[in-house]
Amino acid sequence: MLRNADTFFMNRIIPIASGKGGVGKSFLTVNLGVTLARMGKTVILVDLDLGGSNLHTFLGIKNSRAGIGTYLNKQADSLESLVIPTSVDRLYFLPGDGLYTSAVQQHYFQKMKIIKELPHLVADYILLDLGAGTNHNILDYFIPFPQGIIVTVPETTAILNAYSFLKSALARSVYRQFPPRSEERVLIQEFFRQRLEGSGTSLFTLADKLSEHNQDQGKAVRNLLETFYPGVIINMGRSVSDRDLGKNLRIICRKNLGISLQYLGYLEWMPGVSRSITGRSPYCLDHQDQLSSALEGVCRRLEKIVPEKSIPLFEGDEDLDNLNWAGPAR
Repeated sequence: MLRNADTFFMNRIIPIASGKGGVGKSFLTVNLGVTLARMGKTVILVDLDLGGSNLHTFLGIKNSRAGIGTYLNKQADSLESLVIPTSVDRLYFLPGDGLYTSAVQQHYFQKMKIIKELPHLVADYILLDLGAGTNHNILDYFIPFPQGIIVTVPETTAILNAYSFLKSALARSVYRQFPPRSEERVLIQEFFRQRLEGSGTSLFTLADKLSEHNQDQGKAVRNLLETFYPGVIINMGRSVSDRDLGKNLRIICRKNLGISLQYLGYLEWMPGVSRSITGRSPYCLDHQDQLSSALEGVCRRLEKIVPEKSIPLFEGDEDLDNLNWAGPAR
């Protein structure tokens, strides 16, 4: 993983998160990485679920390598020095805790140090496997990168948790636009204490309120909302109605938050998934089926998204109609 100091390398950093555990987030991170690598892309998988790092098990790698915990404990000079190859050509891995489980206790400056160094890693795609839930350690790794992915399953609680995650990510992102103890932060806190759902307001209402104080500040928040374009993947689906939950989540986000949500993929439940996890081998290496094809479809959609650009809200669901879906599982 050597870099020419005179060459500027543009990579895509994609954080992958979930509102709750058990939805297949780490499984998807690994298999998306494998699929992208087999499409000719150089990929680095980064285990940022610090305190619960397990991405190595999905890759069949022993948890004996120095990782981000080593870096945070100042036993390594850079993240790049900790990147290791995997058994898949063009696919690399940056371990998480390694020998330092205390890495779960992260200070803000430590998170910022990691975030600033990630763009210097040499790869086409850098996939960040984050923990589940909405604590600040997770949100702070998700919000700097507008095209993150939220993984959920077709269950009411999981869908609601996915929505709550996106709402929390936006709230923290807007909050962090302004300095500590500022009037704007007080206004933002008051806004989020009110119920958005069913109120007829969205975060663009907040942008308008901030504009009353300062037009540039309102414009900055509006720009953030327009460039925040996460994707959702519905995992472990079993029916047409399960697939439509992704559309419902997008409608809710558009109505209550004012953001567009890219429906990246609907993935069916397959019995071979649990066997691949137990066998510590990425599913896509041993299977050529509907799930593998759907994962490739997700990767094709990721390629079409232009990073760091303002994308207008969808008025229809035309991208939902183009999803690679082969019908209910038998």
